[in-house]
Amino acid sequence: MTPSPIRVLLVDDQALLRSAFRVLVDSEPDMQVVGEAADGAEAVALTRSTRPDVVLMDIRMPGTDGLAATRMVSADPELADVRVVMLTTFEVDEYVVQSLRAGASGFLGKGAEPDELLNAIRIAAGGEALLSPAATKGLIATFLAQGGSSDGEGPSAAEYSERLDALTGREREVLVLVGGGHSNDEIAERLAVSPLTVKTHVNRAMAKLGARDRAQLVVFAYESGLVRPRVE
Repeated sequence: MTPSPIRVLLVDDQALLRSAFRVLVDSEPDMQVVGEAADGAEAVALTRSTRPDVVLMDIRMPGTDGLAATRMVSADPELADVRVVMLTTFEVDEYVVQSLRAGASGFLGKGAEPDELLNAIRIAAGGEALLSPAATKGLIATFLAQGGSSDGEGPSAAEYSERLDALTGREREVLVLVGGGHSNDEIAERLAVSPLTVKTHVNRAMAKLGARDRAQLVVFAYESGLVRPRVE
């Protein structure tokens, strides 16, 4: 039995870019574009009506931008299985960090190679979070090192401490390594346990911290101060 194709929603205010993405995605036998949106409000409406597996979401758009749209999608319990991958023009962008915090599963530069884009969609659809943990870590570390993490909307220091206290010692150890950009296999090797055991610890940490996926664990690790960014 052939598995159902990955359902993809394209969101960008540039029609030409959407067309290019559509041709690329629809050329893959395991993917299908289910809709296109030119702004965030339309993206949220189409997400609710088409139920895509993955939304490729531009950050900067007129009207409702990608950040606001991501928050709305992530806040809707009926859309819990939808994964949002942010498309960004810049390597380091405060909106990317805010998007990850809001529930996006990862980010991808608009200049990425076609294979990178397709691979990102498959990774997101598979429930992994996401994209390159090292790249996500690098972006967040750079941004926080510049002193730009706080937008006044995140948890307080006391709240971060309370959430961290809910973790077991091993879960906290795994969280540090996730924040360091390590994969489950790498963490398993470091801790001399099985990858399945690591996955269990990651999932439990996500549940306790209210993180939608691994990308949000990385954000939490840095913003809580558990992992300190390095300034090269």
